[in-house]
Amino acid sequence: MNWPQVELTDVERFRALAAGVPGAAITERVLPDAPDQVKEMLANLDVFAAIQADLVEATLEERDGDHVVIRAKGKRGQRTRLTGQLRPGWCWLQSRFLIIGMAIAAEPGGGTRVALTGGIRVPGRAAIVPIRVRQESSKTLDRLQELLRERSQ
Repeated sequence: MNWPQVELTDVERFRALAAGVPGAAITERVLPDAPDQVKEMLANLDVFAAIQADLVEATLEERDGDHVVIRAKGKRGQRTRLTGQLRPGWCWLQSRFLIIGMAIAAEPGGGTRVALTGGIRVPGRAAIVPIRVRQESSKTLDRLQELLRERSQ
């Protein structure tokens, strides 16, 4: 049998995963920076916390391959334990009340496509309350783009 085989980028795989989460709205942007630069930036948990809308701190508690447990602290003092996958170019983390997801892929012709979603999770379900998801994701991409610009100067 000759079944067709398709290689998906992390962004394409991310779109498929997010499509199964009610309320998840994906925001994408192509940045002029090389994929390795963006991967390096997003692998730093301090940067990760800095670009996320409501986080001030993210600390790695456990790692087993690409499975991680991260303790996060919000701007209003709230704390959460995020579990999921974190590897270069890919992040899908969730806690009882929060989902954060990001993926990157090289863009044909240069640059890096960054896709993300996230928001308040509906307890007991893989669903996101769809209020301000795109707005917050756009702000996150703005902060990432600014940090990359500062780093390249």
